[in-house]
Amino acid sequence: MHIRQLTEADVEIYRTLRLTCLCESPHAFTSSSEEFSQRTLDSIAQQLRGHENFTLGAFEDEQLVGMVGFYRETVLKLRHKGNIVSLYVRPESRSRGIARALLVEAITRARRLPDLKQLLLGVVVTQTTAKRLYESLGFSVYGREPHAVKIGDEYFDEEFMLLNL
Repeated sequence: MHIRQLTEADVEIYRTLRLTCLCESPHAFTSSSEEFSQRTLDSIAQQLRGHENFTLGAFEDEQLVGMVGFYRETVLKLRHKGNIVSLYVRPESRSRGIARALLVEAITRARRLPDLKQLLLGVVVTQTTAKRLYESLGFSVYGREPHAVKIGDEYFDEEFMLLNL
């Protein structure tokens, strides 16, 4: 397995994996496949051009099998915070440490950013495996939003987690 930052040259494989995860695991993400599928390749490529913001991809045999995103808050009073988003590994590639490796690399890169003090993330409460992974890397729950995500007629709570750097 090889992990690297995705660039605008990866826009098509990223888009494919992102749509896959949103369709396959709709409860795990606050974005919907319907909304994401409307985004243009140019807007997705722009997202992958970030300087402090980044998306990491995990590759096996030249195939993108996992990803995780990071973005830093932009306003002056919040620039000490960064966010981990969109962690996903294809089902056939799970249970081999790929998600952990992606998160460790994202945390390592985030620690290098000047004056970044906190990493935040949200996890829908049904995602117990993901929550255990986050906890094993030092994240702790600091809050819970009831009915944070609505899919069809069903609501799901989301927990918010923090890692002090």
